[in-house]
Amino acid sequence: MNNLKAELLRGLWYVACPGSEIKPGKMVGRKLMGELVLLARDNKGKVFALRDICPHRGIPLRHGWFDGEHVQCCYHGWKFDTDGVCVDIPSTHEYQTIDFSKITCGAYPVVEQQGLIWIYFSEKGEKPEDGRQPVPPMLPDFGADDGPSVAIMQPFICSVDHAALGLMDPTHAAFVHTSWWFKKEGAKLRPKEKQFEPSDLGWAMVRHRIPPQNIAYRKLLGDNVTTEIRYRLPGLRIEHIKGDKHSVVGLTTITPVTEDETEVRQMFWTTMGWVKPLKPLVRHLMNVFLGQDRRVVIQQREGLEYNPKLMLINDADTQGRWWMQLKEEWTRSQAEKRDFDNPVKAKTLRWMS
Repeated sequence: MNNLKAELLRGLWYVACPGSEIKPGKMVGRKLMGELVLLARDNKGKVFALRDICPHRGIPLRHGWFDGEHVQCCYHGWKFDTDGVCVDIPSTHEYQTIDFSKITCGAYPVVEQQGLIWIYFSEKGEKPEDGRQPVPPMLPDFGADDGPSVAIMQPFICSVDHAALGLMDPTHAAFVHTSWWFKKEGAKLRPKEKQFEPSDLGWAMVRHRIPPQNIAYRKLLGDNVTTEIRYRLPGLRIEHIKGDKHSVVGLTTITPVTEDETEVRQMFWTTMGWVKPLKPLVRHLMNVFLGQDRRVVIQQREGLEYNPKLMLINDADTQGRWWMQLKEEWTRSQAEKRDFDNPVKAKTLRWMS
C-alpha cells in the first residue's frame, strides 16, 4: 500500500453521484478516476456521461452549451450527441467532406438506479456486459426507482486506500467519533466478536441480532432486528438493518477523484416515511460524523508525507488486509486473463472498541 497514492481499479462500476444532482438540460463537469467526465440529462430524462475534453483543441466541453440533445463546445462550436459522436463542425465549408461519425469525444456506460448514477470505467475499452462486473449492485429491500432518503458527500484529501481502511476500521470510533450526542466521554472499550464470510467482490459481517439493550432499534424497526454489513470492490459499504416493521439500508461509497483524492458519500434508504421532516437534522448529524473521519485522514497525511512503514495488526486490521488482498487479486486476475478468485476466507474476528 502506497502511503499517499492508490492504484485505481478499473473494469468496475463506481457511484458518480445521486441522480438528483443532474438536472434536466444541465451539465455537470467532474473529475473521477483521474479523468474529466461530463454528466448530463437529456430531454427525455436519460443520464449520459462523456469524456469532458473536446477532441478538436482539448477544451473541456462543460464550458459550452447543452440544448437537451447536443453538447456544443464553446471554442469552435463543435457539436456532439449523447453518445459522444460529433454531429456538426460549423467551420466546414461546402467543398469539405468530413465523416463526422468518425469523430468522438468518448463516452462512458451509465446506469441510473435506486436514485444513484453509476459509471463504468473499463479496463481495456470493453463494454460492461463483456467485462467482469456486467451491472452495478442492487441494494436490498428497495426497488430500482427508490432513491435515498438522505445523501451527503465530503471530499477526502487522501487515497481511496486510506479512505477505505478508515471506512472498515472497527476500533477508531471511540477516539474519533466523539460528540456531545455520541460517545461524549470518549473511549470506553468493550470486547467485540463478529463472524465474517466471503461475499461477492468482498466480504460480509454475518447477519446477527441487534442486542436487546438497543431499545431504539426495536422502537423504530420492530422486533427481531438484525443487521448485516457488506464490503465490496471498488469501495462500497452496505449495511442492511431489518426488523419486523421497517428496514434501513445505509450505503457508503468511496469514488477516486485522483490517485490521492477521494469522494466519500453516505446515503440511506428507509421504509419509515416519517423521516422526511427530519432530513435537515439527519443530514447535519451525518456531516458531523463523516467530517470527523475526514479530519483524521487530513491529519494522517502529515505523517504519510514522510513515507513511514505502516503496521496492520490482527484482528482489528484484518479487514484492511482483506481490502488490499482483494485489490491485488482483481489486478492480478485481469493481467492473467482468468476469473477473479476471492481471497477472503470465513473467520471470526475479535477486538476491543
